[in-house]
Order: sequence, then C-alpha cells, then structure tokens
Amino acid sequence: MARGDIPQDSYHLVGVSFFILGLGTLLPWNFFITAIPYFQGRLAGANSTIVTLSTNHTGPADTFNFNNWVTLLSQLPLLLFTLLNSFLYQCIPETVRILGSLLVILLLFALTAALVKVDMTPGPFFSITMASVWFINSFCAVLQGSLFGQLGTMPSTYSTLFLSGQGLAGIFAALAMLMSMASGVDAQTSALGYFITPCVGIFVSIVCYLSLPHMELARYYLARKPSLAQGQELETKAELLRSDEKNGIPNSPQKAALTLELDPEKEPEQEPEETQKPGKPSVFIVFRKIWLTALCLVLVFTVTLSVFPAITAMVTSSTSPGKWSQFFNPICCFLLFNIMDCLGRSLTSYFMWPDQDSRLLPLLVCLRVLFIPLFMLCHVPQRSRLPTLFPQDAYFITFMMVFAVSNGYLVSLTMCLAPRQVLPHEREVAGALMTFFLALGLSCGASLSFLFKALL
Repeated sequence: MARGDIPQDSYHLVGVSFFILGLGTLLPWNFFITAIPYFQGRLAGANSTIVTLSTNHTGPADTFNFNNWVTLLSQLPLLLFTLLNSFLYQCIPETVRILGSLLVILLLFALTAALVKVDMTPGPFFSITMASVWFINSFCAVLQGSLFGQLGTMPSTYSTLFLSGQGLAGIFAALAMLMSMASGVDAQTSALGYFITPCVGIFVSIVCYLSLPHMELARYYLARKPSLAQGQELETKAELLRSDEKNGIPNSPQKAALTLELDPEKEPEQEPEETQKPGKPSVFIVFRKIWLTALCLVLVFTVTLSVFPAITAMVTSSTSPGKWSQFFNPICCFLLFNIMDCLGRSLTSYFMWPDQDSRLLPLLVCLRVLFIPLFMLCHVPQRSRLPTLFPQDAYFITFMMVFAVSNGYLVSLTMCLAPRQVLPHEREVAGALMTFFLALGLSCGASLSFLFKALL
C-alpha cells in the first residue's frame, strides 16, 4: 500500500487510546505506594484512612514492614516475567494476555477498594493486600510486555504517547491522593474515593483497548503484526527502541524495564569484517561490551528502591501539626519525586554527559549511595538506633529533588548509551540484557530496603 493510502488517525483516537493504556499500566504500582499511610494505619490496628493518617504528626508504626514488602512484591514479578516473557508470548494469544490482565487488575483493585469498608484485623488484611500486590504487578508485567509488542508494529509516535501516559501515572496518583485529602468528606469516604479512581482508570483502559479494532488506522498496523515465535519479544522491543531519542524516557521504575532508546546515526567502532558479517549476536559478547553500563543501571535502581518509598515514606514534617504536616509526605515525597524524576529523564533530550567512554558515569552512579544515609538521618519518628541529623523539612525536600533528578537522568543516560556500545544487529540482545539488569536492580533495591529499615 502506498504511503498516501495509510489511514488517518481520526480525531487522534488511536493516540489517545494508547496514551490511556500507558497510564493504566502503571496506575496500580503508583496508587499502592502513594497510599502507604492508609495501609500503615490499617495495619496499626485502627481502621484509619488517608486523611486521618496524614494529620498524625508522628505517623503510624510500620509493624508489618509494609513499605518494604509492597516494594519487593511489586518488583519481583517484573524480574520473573522478564525471564518468562518469551514462553508466555508463544503459549497465550495477545488478546487474552492484554484483556485478561486488565480484567484481573480491575477486579483486584475493586477488592482493595471494597476492603476500605471492611473491618478486619491487621494480619488477614496484610495477607490479602500482599497477595493483591503480587498478582496485580504480575499481570501488569504481562500487560506491559504485550502492549509493547503491539507498539512494535506501530509508528514510533504511538510508542511515545504510550510512554508519556506511563510517565503521568505517578503524578496522577499523587494528585489523586491530594484531592482525596482536600475533599472535606469523612475519612473512610475519602479513602474509598481514592481507590475507586484507579478502578475507573483501568475500566477506561479496557474500553480503549476494545475500541482499537474498530479504528481503521489501528487495524491497518496491527494486521501487519507477524506471528509470535521464538525471539518475537526481542523484535518488538527493537522496533520500539528506535523511537525518536528527542522524546526522552518517561518516569517510573517499572516502565523503563521495557524501553531502551537507540541512536541509529552513531555507531561504535568495530572491525570491518565484523560489520560485514554480523551473524547471530552472542549474548556473552554483547554483555562484555555493555557490562559496565548495565552495572551502573543496576546500582542506580538499587539505590533508588532501597529508600524509596520504604524510607522516604516514613519521613514526616518537623513543623507543628497542621495543614502542612498533613500534606507534607504526599507532596514532598511522591509528587516531588515523580515530577523531578520526569525532569531528569527529559534532560537527555538536550545533552548526554558523561559519554559512553567516560569513567565519570560509574563515579556519579556510586555517589548516589550517599542518599541512603541522608534519607535515613532525616526526620523519621520511628527510629531506635540512628540519630536525626536533618530534622528540617528543607533538608528532605532538597535531598528528594537531587535524588529524583539524578535517578531520572542516570537511568535515561544508561539506557541511551548501552545500544551505542554494540553493533546494530546486536541491539536487540543489548535491549534484552538491559531489561533484565534493570529488573534485577529494582529487586535488589527492594530487598535491601529491609536492611536499611532495620538499621533505623
């Protein structure tokens, strides 16, 4: 079909649909971690809610280590399904994976919302919530991989819109929390409204996915999708990875696991015969070329997930109880992190420093380890070992801004530099390796959060 015969995206409905689908894939993770005060209050033995917890100046005791468990059980499924994706993609049809995942996520979030009205003892409530977190994030991992596979057949513009939707998920969750707190309704209704919000978002995502086959442009591109076979996941990733680098990489730990941008104009220097006879890429050879960049990526996310949100969500305002202390954590922890992280990722659209041959990148990545003691020495009321050296709110806000910007920038930088260190035909393997190491870093950080929480 000639270029002029390609259908038009009437009213940009296909683009809007993929944007909403991107938003829906990361709503669960962000809504769970933003509502940490609610869960801590329920686990403390009171049927507390978002509003009442926010007015508690000292914050509820995290006796179940909820911060740590919710992070770990959110990231382990990502690592697991990164390894199982090739098998799942061959055995389960794409429509079943996408629509089935969305329906299960919707039902489990509806259960979470319903539990707001159910008076339960902390033990069973914790068990049900952790099971929901595990299964929701497992299906989210399948959903993301399947949607990225679909996007491999679409123009890169739609990949960008999908990623932009994912980039707003964290900000959307933080704003929903703030609106819930400021609504003026009773505490239980406020919490119920908060958890109904992602249910509505997932439902709209289902409607958008079901509407795609009825749009001419979507039918045109999706009909060209090749049959799923061994290695198809790498092919769809490679197609997605060629998105315009100027668009940057959106924020959030999870979504970066399936995005890796390439610069087709800049190739690494290799031997002429190696360029002329590409052959089948070797995982070991590709790993030898990108191992340092991959290690940097692991360390970036290990540091980030070891304190966010396990430690940062425990920090409270040092001012007297009032409106500011009530809104302090949702604004200064979650909303500020997502905004600054998004800003950091967008900086690679304008410059990328240090470059792939510089030894400054490992140094900058290692320096982020300093954020671990800095956050641990902020105003965390529930501590028994370490002193509080940075009690003022300004310290925490400053640390969080630099922490989030550096996380976003270094993640985006490492993901952009890795494919430049290999040959064009090796980029698919490089993308798969970086995806694995990113998921590994997330899981390592979530595991280490237990140790740092114990040291407090």
